[in-house]
Amino acid sequence: MESTVTLSVEIPKSPPLVAPVLQKDRIQSIDVLRGIALLGILLMNIPYFAMPDYFTKSFAQDPASPNFWTLTVVTILFEGKMRALFSIVFGAGILLFTSRKEESGQPFKALFFQRMGWLVIFGLMHAHLTLWLGDILYFYGLIGMLAFLFRKMKPKYMAMGVPLVAIFGFVAGTLFYQNIREKRLAYKDAVTAQTQQKALSPTQKKALVEWRAIEKERIPNKAEVAENTRLMKSSYSDVAKYVRPKAWDGQTKYLLFSIGDVLALMLLGMALFKWGFLTGQWSKRNYWYVMLVGYAVGLALVIFNYYKMDYLIGANVAPWLARMEVTPINWMGLIYPVQRILLVMAHVAAVILLLKSGIAQGVMRRLAAVGQMAFTNYIMQTVFCTLIFFGYGLNYFAELEYYQLYYVVAGIWLVQLIISPIWLKHYRFGPLEWLWRSLTYRQLQPMRKEEEQE
Repeated sequence: MESTVTLSVEIPKSPPLVAPVLQKDRIQSIDVLRGIALLGILLMNIPYFAMPDYFTKSFAQDPASPNFWTLTVVTILFEGKMRALFSIVFGAGILLFTSRKEESGQPFKALFFQRMGWLVIFGLMHAHLTLWLGDILYFYGLIGMLAFLFRKMKPKYMAMGVPLVAIFGFVAGTLFYQNIREKRLAYKDAVTAQTQQKALSPTQKKALVEWRAIEKERIPNKAEVAENTRLMKSSYSDVAKYVRPKAWDGQTKYLLFSIGDVLALMLLGMALFKWGFLTGQWSKRNYWYVMLVGYAVGLALVIFNYYKMDYLIGANVAPWLARMEVTPINWMGLIYPVQRILLVMAHVAAVILLLKSGIAQGVMRRLAAVGQMAFTNYIMQTVFCTLIFFGYGLNYFAELEYYQLYYVVAGIWLVQLIISPIWLKHYRFGPLEWLWRSLTYRQLQPMRKEEEQE
């Protein structure tokens, strides 16, 4: 019989004091996975800190360019997967937060909702003061409150949320796509009438106005691209003029489009935690099986999708619109949720196998430290990137090649991998983790290690 190596996963009884988890009670695999997700998210975020609209247009179909291969690797291996992993680990974190307190009879519901409420506030500040239009804290705070309500559900029903949301998301996405498509076709009909010098009906006039609004929001023209770039390379107030409306739209107008996906992934994280998958309780054979199947099928799907949708069409608006005009349903949209889950599960299995093997433990400890300070490191990434790329900082916006952005990523990773474990040698929490916990528990938490209660 195969002997299995399990990571430390027992959830100890909480002490009578209502307080954050102690260092000795942390689960290494969860911290490592959170650290990997946190670092990986920067791979996807950095172009939106640094690049103008349509930044892939010049190289998306040019295999001779290093930018092309950088984009290909990042898209295939990491796009969507790191955000999914972060959501999965966040879901597991909900159970970790509540289970210790619930087992010992401590009050926890009010604490949890206070915790999520402060996360919502931090997310608003992150988006509108630090000026990052891709903030996730706001969404995680709101959706975390919903996920909390399902924490008692059986794992098999939690996991069913992923395919159900994938189907619902495809249907909703198709309805949205068809709405845009109808407006595009109505616009073309109006333009044809204009070209033939026919009098436009009220419906045709409306079609011109509606499509122009869509273009302004989603398909900026050259003049608008230049203006957006100018704003990003200007003062804080000018950057805010560009970022804040987009961030606010995401937090209001498009909020409903985010809830299902993130909630399903959080619930999947709860299920995987209950099943022991995230904590190393499965056999090595089963982790190998998940990894090999996930990579074999997932990579085949994502490469096919990348070739059809990114390489052949690229970032060129004209072929994308031409395809939409003749394609009533974008069936390729079914591939994305499948390949993403397969690959994120494969990534997790690979990490757990590394932890079980004992290889690269020094790196794993550093990743765990980054994950333990994920809140601080997430905001630190934004501060670094805004000060490097935005006009009120070093003003490197639209100045670097796409592949050169990942030198900046490597530099930020190096800083966080070095600083995080050094900080945690002396302190219980990262600075923002300490603030978050102090606000949640409504009392200042002990910060230095010697203050930690045994």
